[in-house]
Parts: sequence; C-alpha cells; structure tokens
Amino acid sequence: MTAPLVTLHVWGLRGRAVPAALLRMAADRPVLRRTPGLRFAKLLGTGSGRTFTLRDADPRTWALLAVWDDEAAVGGSPVVGRWRRLADEEWVVRLLPLSSRGRWSGQEPFGRPTPQRWDGAVAAVTRARLIPRKAARFWRAVPPVSADLHASPGLRFALGIGEAPVGLQGTVSVWDSAAALGAFAYGRPAHTEAIRRTAEEGWYAEELFARFAVLSAAGTVNGRDPLSAS
Repeated sequence: MTAPLVTLHVWGLRGRAVPAALLRMAADRPVLRRTPGLRFAKLLGTGSGRTFTLRDADPRTWALLAVWDDEAAVGGSPVVGRWRRLADEEWVVRLLPLSSRGRWSGQEPFGRPTPQRWDGAVAAVTRARLIPRKAARFWRAVPPVSADLHASPGLRFALGIGEAPVGLQGTVSVWDSAAALGAFAYGRPAHTEAIRRTAEEGWYAEELFARFAVLSAAGTVNGRDPLSAS
C-alpha cells in the first residue's frame, strides 16, 4: 500500500452548537465507515489532558484523526463538510507517519513506516485503552507528566483526546522538531517514570504510540495557528 495521508482536524464550536456536536458524534461514525478512500478514522472528544478525568473535558472542541488514500478522499468526505459548517473555527494538520507501534481498535492504522529523517515540525499521537481495575493508578500518575509536557521546550500544541468519557484516551502533541519531542519523551523525569510504571504495572489493555512529519497546517485553534512564527 502507498504511504497514507493522515489528517488531524480540530474544530472549535460556540456553546450553542455543542448539542449538535454530540449528535454528530453518534451519527457520523457509521457514515465514516462507508466513506470511500478512508482507511481509518476516529471522531474524538477533547480536553486539557491534565488528569484524563471528566473534569478535563472541553465540550467546545472536537477532533477527527483520519487516515486517507489521498488528498482527493479528504475533500470528498461529507463528515468533514458537516463539521466544518458546524464549527466556528478549524485547524487542519496534514501528517506523514514516521513511526508507529501498537494497535488502535485492533488495527495498525498508520502501518509500519520505514524510519526516515525529518527536519521540520513533528507530531505525536498516544492512545490507550485502560484496564478498569488499574485506571485509578494511571490517573494518579497523569498530572506530573502533563505538567512536564506543557513546560517542555519546543512544544507548540497539546490536546487530550478521547473516544469515550473515560477509559479510552490519549494525546496529540505538535513540536518544533524531533529533537524537542525526544527530549520530552526520554529526558523528562516524570515521563520516563511513567514509561517505567507502564511496563511494570500493565495499565493498558491496548496502546499505540506514533510519530509524524507535519506536512502542512492551516486554520486556527483558539484564534491562532499553533505553528505560526508569531
């Protein structure tokens, strides 16, 4: 198969549009499964990612992470068009997978990319399905990692993502460079401790970690493009 085009759409809504967004979350999932040229897609609620509990949730921000055959398939998606009309603002990032390990809903959505050098901005996606009896220990470990993330040099954007209110969550982050992302992943004490505990305690029933080259970004989140120079 050819290398997939991965897109992240982030939509910002006014408060009056939130009920419609909740309906769209339910109604659009089966439509996505029937979309020509779409290999994989997840409609996502979002939050700050500070604790991965309900108090993080942001009902005015929603996202779609999708894997497409090509650019033409993106433009022909009725789901993207409906969310665009509902939203007050939109940020769209086009991504090329650089590495991926693990599974999401039993699939390897980004394939098994051949490692390659990338000198521009990069993105990371983490996703996990928690083992219920171990969720409390995971939630207690999140705040120091989140604080470390938001204090890391080179971070341009970070968002907590979830397929459900609890138990199915992850993060999307965008960085100046692969070096900045690597410094956080392997050089910040809170994160390296979380990695160690994940391996020892087995918090997840399923997990995925992926990195991407940022090919382009357009639009805004909260009134600005996170990748703009200003």
